[in-house]
Amino acid sequence: MPLLLPTLDATAAFAGELAQSAPAGTLLVLLGPLGVGKTTLVQQLGRALGSTAQITSPTYTLIHEYPTPAGPLVHLDAYRLGGDASAAQTLFDLGLDDYLARARLVAAEWGAGLVEVVPEAWVVQLEPAAGDARRVTVTQRGRVLF
Repeated sequence: MPLLLPTLDATAAFAGELAQSAPAGTLLVLLGPLGVGKTTLVQQLGRALGSTAQITSPTYTLIHEYPTPAGPLVHLDAYRLGGDASAAQTLFDLGLDDYLARARLVAAEWGAGLVEVVPEAWVVQLEPAAGDARRVTVTQRGRVLF
């Protein structure tokens, strides 16, 4: 059953739980419609990991990396790449393997194609709910984690 995130504070609390639960090097594939809060969730993940950086969408640069005391938070955005398997290959060509090996977390917006090539990825599905609320489900290989 999806979790309801009615406020930014609830999103921050969820991000804290997610950051604490995910092992180092976990790929978080963030899925959901445009404007649902994928970047906002990454911002809250950064805060949960202790980053003081201003976290912004990497839509045009594709990859942003933010230092945290626990190790880097890497933020990818495959929107302009199409989000499919060819986008996944482009991200690997840009060093995704290296990021996964050294990052605390890698969060990939619009990275549906990555799920096929990184089956251990955690899929974070965000959906709009009433008002400004969001519903979120986190799965890995079809098993519900949150």
